[in-house]
Amino acid sequence: MSETSASPRALSQRLDALPFARGHGRVLTGSGIGWALDAMDVGLISFIIAALTQHWGIGKAESGLIASIGFAGMAVGASVGGLLADRFGRRQVFALTLLVYGVATGASALAGGVALLIVLRFFVGLGLGAELPVASTYVSEFAPARIRGRLIVILEAFWAVGWTAAAVIGYFVVPADENGWRWAFALGAIPAVYALAVRWGLPESPRWLISRGRGEEAERIVADFEAAAQRSAGAGSRPAPQAVPARGAPEPAEPDPSAPGATDRQSRFAASTGARLAVLWSPEFRARTVSIWLVWFCVNFAYYGAFIWIPSILVDAGFSLVRSFGFTLVITLAQLPGYAVAAWLIEVWGRRLTLSVFLIGSAVSAIVFGTVYAEAAIIASGMALSFFNLGAWGALYAVTPELYPTSLRGTGAGWAAGVGRIASIAAPLLVPLLLAAGGAGLTFTVFAVFFIVAATATWGLVDRGGKPLDDR
Repeated sequence: MSETSASPRALSQRLDALPFARGHGRVLTGSGIGWALDAMDVGLISFIIAALTQHWGIGKAESGLIASIGFAGMAVGASVGGLLADRFGRRQVFALTLLVYGVATGASALAGGVALLIVLRFFVGLGLGAELPVASTYVSEFAPARIRGRLIVILEAFWAVGWTAAAVIGYFVVPADENGWRWAFALGAIPAVYALAVRWGLPESPRWLISRGRGEEAERIVADFEAAAQRSAGAGSRPAPQAVPARGAPEPAEPDPSAPGATDRQSRFAASTGARLAVLWSPEFRARTVSIWLVWFCVNFAYYGAFIWIPSILVDAGFSLVRSFGFTLVITLAQLPGYAVAAWLIEVWGRRLTLSVFLIGSAVSAIVFGTVYAEAAIIASGMALSFFNLGAWGALYAVTPELYPTSLRGTGAGWAAGVGRIASIAAPLLVPLLLAAGGAGLTFTVFAVFFIVAATATWGLVDRGGKPLDDR
């Protein structure tokens, strides 16, 4: 049986053969803006908690609860969002998540007490948690195989843009007066408006469409991308599918969708929610599921434990609110070069080596940051922590969607992120206990241990750098 132009394999070859063109830029930028808005909201809460400590007189227990409840929502959102994305589509769920957390963030500006703020932060977390794995899955399914990892790291780099925006708002707006934190939350409502642009301005993933039997829609989207590429290159014919050179040892070929028994294999992956979750633990995927869940858990614990509390830790060290926010802004700026280096290395070294090296760099930086006291050393080690940690995040988001087939990709990425969010719930609550027990030195040593465990777990992952996605 010959493959039709809209079969999964033929469509995958055509997507992988495309040069990077305007259509890819639109998908990457459209998703990246949503990603940056996510980061802005998560980043703002660290500044707002420090401000509320002064304005409302809240203690570290309440501060930790405000931070952790948002991550509880993110854990639920990541798990449910991935399932919904496999069921209803990447674009639809992406837009819905932006709407949910944008509205909840705007409403947080009106909170009159800790209880209401905690409730609203949970709903903010629902939207945030669902958006991130869905967006990375969405972009990975459009990206040509030869540059897929690099594009996902660039997508993750929008996080640095959003976190930097949060640091700027935190520095100039939050400490301006006692209502500065309310204005910061009001700015965080922008995603509710942007959701409309996502819903109507971005195409659905053709890989998802064809996995749901909507081949004609998938064909139209791929043909539009090809036509745009032709116009950009001045070519006169559609680019023919080309084999993408694979790095390292060859892998077995993906199942041919037209081969006998292929329908049974595909229906196995496109089954019910319960069946999709069971497939994550089938012999084929069990080792990579354990490894990716462990990496996500450890990276979330160390990252959110550190960066949510850095402004407050600096205030406790004797620096003024404005000065500690200024230090945090400078530290945050180091995220961008971290992403840039990771984006280059990920297609040179591969996913696993890049991820593990950046995690080891994060561990060393964490130990130094927790043991220095001079201003210059605090800033230098904090910038190194930002550089390595956010570069690691870029590599992690690149490798995660590649571990699973199309019909399972949203679920696999979402549940990995959801497990990670469990750690991000625990970390803000445990940091005050660690600080009380051994100060910043003990706290950041614990973070370093988590980074090292994550670096070790990366070697249980499958590195599909330069290889086509599994379109079952």
